[in-house]
Amino acid sequence: MSATLGIDFGTSNSAASWITPTSTHAQPIALEGKATSLPTAIFFNAEDRSTHFGRDAVSHYLAGTPGRLMRSLKSLLGSSLVLEHTEVNGQAMRFLDIITVFLAELKHRAEDQMGTAVTRVVMGRPVHFVDDDPQRDALAQAMLLQAAQAAGLPDISFQLEPIAAALDYERRITQEALVLVADIGGGTSDFSVLRLSPQKKNATDRTQDILATRGIHIGGTDFDHKLSLERVMPLLGFRHIGPLQREVPSSVFFDLATWHLIHWRYQPRALREAQALSPDYADVRLHQRLMRVLHERLGHHLASDVEQAKIAASTHGLAATLDLAYLETGLHTSLSATHLGEHLHLQLQRVVQCARDCVASAGLEAGALDATYLTGGSSALTPFQQALRDAFPGTPLVQGDLLGGVAAGLVWGAAQ
Repeated sequence: MSATLGIDFGTSNSAASWITPTSTHAQPIALEGKATSLPTAIFFNAEDRSTHFGRDAVSHYLAGTPGRLMRSLKSLLGSSLVLEHTEVNGQAMRFLDIITVFLAELKHRAEDQMGTAVTRVVMGRPVHFVDDDPQRDALAQAMLLQAAQAAGLPDISFQLEPIAAALDYERRITQEALVLVADIGGGTSDFSVLRLSPQKKNATDRTQDILATRGIHIGGTDFDHKLSLERVMPLLGFRHIGPLQREVPSSVFFDLATWHLIHWRYQPRALREAQALSPDYADVRLHQRLMRVLHERLGHHLASDVEQAKIAASTHGLAATLDLAYLETGLHTSLSATHLGEHLHLQLQRVVQCARDCVASAGLEAGALDATYLTGGSSALTPFQQALRDAFPGTPLVQGDLLGGVAAGLVWGAAQ
């Protein structure tokens, strides 16, 4: 049976859907238990040399199993780092090959659910992997294509993620509409303005209906990075003024707040550099906490706590407590909805300005939109939604399938 697989390979989460020539709807694929999203995470178990994926990967790491956790690998595409080697269970492995391992597992799980082999693949891609650098952007797609081919995925094509989300949304509307699609993922924020209509949902050429696309390299991991720097890293010495009235050098804190850079700080040379910071501290406890994080490899634990607190504060509007007792007895900090608005204000303004630019490049006034369609996990952030309401007053916000909408739209586009 001929089957098309849509893959939304995300910075934080991945999803997949499939369709056959006779299907009347896209079918989401359960990638981990009943969940149709799979955290883009790999854990290489150092004890038994097994490899774990998604939530299972993160849980092994947080349980203290010896090994290596890797997340946000998509962020490396378009940079020279993706072709560099890193040590995995005593062996050198390219980051690009680790992406291949993840995609091969996703293919295996998809085919297991489908009960048939994949014959065609449509992969989502952001409007820009890399801002303002077409050459690196093209390189990023080429690297993703290389990894996908090495994973055994056949007949691969690409579609912009916000356009895929729009095609998914189009199947739910009853009349023509001008729609701004906001796809806010882990690594990028992408926008498109499209003219959608139930009468056109099966048309093969939609070129004239795509009025504009824009994107910016800011997403959920950038929000996590900022929140970590503001709420957690000061407990380790970030912005701490030492005995010579100088701040502690900040590079170690920036790396610990960045998912795909954390592991570099566990290397022997980096440990020596961090230990050498001791004279820069007026409060020795802060340095002791930093060294414990590094020696016990707690960086990903901290990053995960920040991410979960962000989600809790945005979802419930209440202050979330980050219990850091695993670092020091009684140590904790908080993250509230107010903190989200304060700390993320500048980043969210840049993202919303990208949305404004997209609408303007479509030749439209803000009030001409019939709806703003939200997809991508980070589009659920309360401060972001409020910023969109302020930018486009009176335009309804429609929340779609935040983690599965792009994957569904990818296969609908292929079917058309």
